[in-house]
Amino acid sequence: MEIHQSAEDYLEAILMIKEKKGYVRSIDVANQLSVSKPSVSYATKRLRENGYITFNEDGMISLTDSGMAIASKIYTRHKVLTDIFKALGVSDEVAAEDACRIEHDLEPETFDAICKYAKEHGLTN
Repeated sequence: MEIHQSAEDYLEAILMIKEKKGYVRSIDVANQLSVSKPSVSYATKRLRENGYITFNEDGMISLTDSGMAIASKIYTRHKVLTDIFKALGVSDEVAAEDACRIEHDLEPETFDAICKYAKEHGLTN
């Protein structure tokens, strides 16, 4: 099943918030992505329907195994690309923004080659 960039952004945000706070609420996602609460409500409904997230009885959001797989892939790409851009002298903010824009569009072969190059040249943490 093809997943759209916006859904990947939501899953990545959920993972990042979970790592930072230990729990994820809809308002946290809205704040992280700078979107409205109704937008989060719509997106999380779709993510739940597609089996990427669940809600507990307190309304906390959790990633399912399939949601975690996608979120982890995108978050790893984001971190690696951000590290590379920063190593090249790009500011933290611009590096993160640019990484977010291209993390979704790279083919696995291209990303693997970037990772290999970065590792060989000490560009990533």
